Amino acid sequence: MKKVFVCVALFFIFVSSTLAQGVNDPTVWRYEVHKKNTNQYELAFVVKLNEGWHIFSQKAGDEMLIPPSFHFDKNNAVKFVGKVIEQGKLKTEKMEGVDHPVRYYEGIVTFSQLVQTKSGTKIMGEHEYQVCNNNMCLPPKKKKFEFIIKD
Repeated sequence: MKKVFVCVALFFIFVSSTLAQGVNDPTVWRYEVHKKNTNQYELAFVVKLNEGWHIFSQKAGDEMLIPPSFHFDKNNAVKFVGKVIEQGKLKTEKMEGVDHPVRYYEGIVTFSQLVQTKSGTKIMGEHEYQVCNNNMCLPPKKKKFEFIIKD
């Protein structure tokens, strides 16, 4: 009986992942720089999600979920102030198959990081995220980013 259950579970995982690979990424990302004051800038990762899709909060609520993460290339000209923060309409609800309440966003979400640096600095890296709808989650996706600090 266990073998049948494992085979059926693996089949559904394979089919779900195959179907998910055929779905286009339902996100559009913009990368913006906002000057806050002398040598302090906000790096904004703005994501717009297609209707019906959501992205998890960085504190999604369960370790099985894949929250957005932001990795910056080493740059001695940049000092990071605090951690990446998120802004949007946060939703918290219980989801089937997850032990704890899940935190996520729909619509438009901004993830931002304050930095201290000077004009002309290039800040690069990669971010990873996963989006889901009510039927499935797409495989995690990585995207490279680049911010050029200008006054």
